[in-house]
Amino acid sequence: MSRRILVVAHNHPQLHPGGTEIFAHDLAGAYREQGAEVLFLGATNAIHRQPHPGTALQSVGDDVLLWSGHFDRFHLSQIDHYGTLQDLASLLGEFRPDVIHIHHLVLIGAEFLTLARRLLPQAAIVMTLHDYYPICHHDGLMVRPGDRQRCSGASPAGCHGCFPEIGSDRFLLRERFIKTHLAAVDRFVAPSNFLRQRYVDWGLPAEKIEVIANARPPQEPAPHRSGGGRRTSFGYFGNLNPWKGVLPLLKAARLLQSSAESEFTLRIHGGAPFQSEAFTTALDGALAEAGGVVTHCGPYRRDEVPALMAEVDWVVMPSIWWENAPLVIQEAFQHRRPLIVSNIGGMAEMVRDEIDGLHVQPGDPAALARAMRRAMAEAGLWQRLVHGIAAPPSLADCAGRHLALFDSLKLAEAA
Repeated sequence: MSRRILVVAHNHPQLHPGGTEIFAHDLAGAYREQGAEVLFLGATNAIHRQPHPGTALQSVGDDVLLWSGHFDRFHLSQIDHYGTLQDLASLLGEFRPDVIHIHHLVLIGAEFLTLARRLLPQAAIVMTLHDYYPICHHDGLMVRPGDRQRCSGASPAGCHGCFPEIGSDRFLLRERFIKTHLAAVDRFVAPSNFLRQRYVDWGLPAEKIEVIANARPPQEPAPHRSGGGRRTSFGYFGNLNPWKGVLPLLKAARLLQSSAESEFTLRIHGGAPFQSEAFTTALDGALAEAGGVVTHCGPYRRDEVPALMAEVDWVVMPSIWWENAPLVIQEAFQHRRPLIVSNIGGMAEMVRDEIDGLHVQPGDPAALARAMRRAMAEAGLWQRLVHGIAAPPSLADCAGRHLALFDSLKLAEAA
């Protein structure tokens, strides 16, 4: 069966190395390895690239970039109908994919789905739901911006409560606009059951959402630290922002120090790009207060992960929002590092409490400190959790499941 696949993401990992962009690009490469003809399309804007005159399309290596400087984030809408959408139409007409696998609507625009359905009625359109952007205007976090409490579902009145300057009628129209374009999608993929249920609750048909876990390229596990003593080295990996829980983690480190627990280290790997001055000021203060047991190592490259993992015994992911399927968890498991994670969302689904990691209450420095103290003090705990780690799904198997889904949709269309 012919497999010509257009893979679409909201940026490119060379410009913005976020988890969605990395996974989408890696998956595109895995499709090629299994015989498909693949074109990767990533959208960007002036934060990373300047526009080229005469076209919205640029290139990075063998991939295509869409420069999208006129995007409506509230409606996830592509404003430039006569420029950007026309260039997208030309791209679709020239490449003529059998399958369009889209990973995000930001910068691309919801209209792209309807455009692709109109121009290529026989193509299969599959969309992976990586977060909650279509549901939640608050950067897809499903966290209330005022009191930072997690939200279990969206409604026009509830969303108006989070954004009083935006009327509930506009939130109703936003939902209807996005759902109208999502109707062009043949099948959705959710990397976690938790996220799938959020979209079912929002109104997407349950029978149209399949769960396929994300995956990472193969990687030799980094060696564990030598010595049979206490396992006292903790590591945080990922961008630093108010929702990733790094401030509660630093408070937990201070609580451990104040209770005379000083024989531990915490390595913070990641930068804080595009964050508010209030957050970066709070972060700098918390790092200064934490003292010598905490090292902020800064941003890191993907190829540095094995060496960085070799320095830690435990990986800590203390996010306070409903994480979906963090790549950091799969990277930790690849390197056979047990995790300490918040017991919510996809984190609680991926990390099994007392089997391959420990669960803690989100946003609770005292609970996090207790878990870290136990991780260091309880004899045999680290070894037991390491033995409980199952091999994460391979990228080849993940690509194979997607390709089988594409083939089934094409066969159904032919029938």
